[in-house]
Order: sequence, then structure tokens, then C-alpha cells
Amino acid sequence: MADSTSSNGTSKAKTQAKRSTAEARKSAAKTAKATKKAATKTAVAEKNQAQTIIETAVDFPVGIVLSASDRLNDIVDPWTSRSKAEKELKAYRRKIEQAAKRTEKRGTTARKRATTEARKTRTRVERDVRKRQQAVTSTATSTIKTSRTEVERRVKQVSDQLSALPSIR
Repeated sequence: MADSTSSNGTSKAKTQAKRSTAEARKSAAKTAKATKKAATKTAVAEKNQAQTIIETAVDFPVGIVLSASDRLNDIVDPWTSRSKAEKELKAYRRKIEQAAKRTEKRGTTARKRATTEARKTRTRVERDVRKRQQAVTSTATSTIKTSRTEVERRVKQVSDQLSALPSIR
């Protein structure tokens, strides 16, 4: 019995070791697989990013050329036939006439506003001048009356003094 236990114990240890080794291999394989998958994923992401940058580097100038071509066509197209050119000229003429009318209307409005403002200012100045004139006239009249009264009083006083003097003849 002692023999069977010892061989049995060793057998268990061997089985356990084999199991551990198998699990370690599986774990290492899993890790390697995950690492490989992550590396592949990173490579794909880098490839996609590089592809996007390259596409942008190509698409941008092509887009610029197409935009310039469209604008050039828009500019040239109205002038490709006589009827289109006449239509375009009519449109330009209409726009210029509208701009001229707008400008004239603004000028008329500004002129009227300036005229009205000048008239108001003139009226205000005339009113102020009349008030000052009335004040000056009133003051002058009052001063003249006061001075005349004073002169008459002094003339009378001198006259009275002369008449009080004995006659020299």
C-alpha cells in the first residue's frame, strides 16, 4: 500500500504539473493572440489615418481647381452668346440704375434735412437777435430818458442859478 500511495502522489503531481503547463501555454497563447490583435488593430488605425491624410492632401487641390473652374464658368457663361450677353448687360444696367436712384433718394433726403435744419437755425437766430435788439433798444431808451431827465434837471439848476445872479448890464 505504501507503494501505491507514493506512485499515486507522484502521479497527481505530474498531472498537476501537466495541467499547469497546459494552462500556462493557453494563457501565453491568449496573451500572444491579444497582443497580435492589438498590434493589428493599431496598424489598421495607423493605415487608415495615413490614408485619410493622403486623401486630404490630394482632395484639397482638386477641390480648389474645381471651385476655380466653376467660378470661371459662372463668369464666362453669360458672355458666350449674344442673347446671354445682352441679358447680362440689361441686368447690370438695371442694377446701376437702381443704385443711382437709391443714391439720388439719399441725396434728396439729406438735402431736405439740411434745408430744414438751416431754416430752424435761421429762425432761432432771428428770434434771438430780435430779443437782444429789443433788450438793447429798451436799455438805450431807458438810458436816454434817464440822461435827458438828468440833463434837463441840471439845465434848470444852472438856469435857476443864472437867474439868481444879479444882472451885469
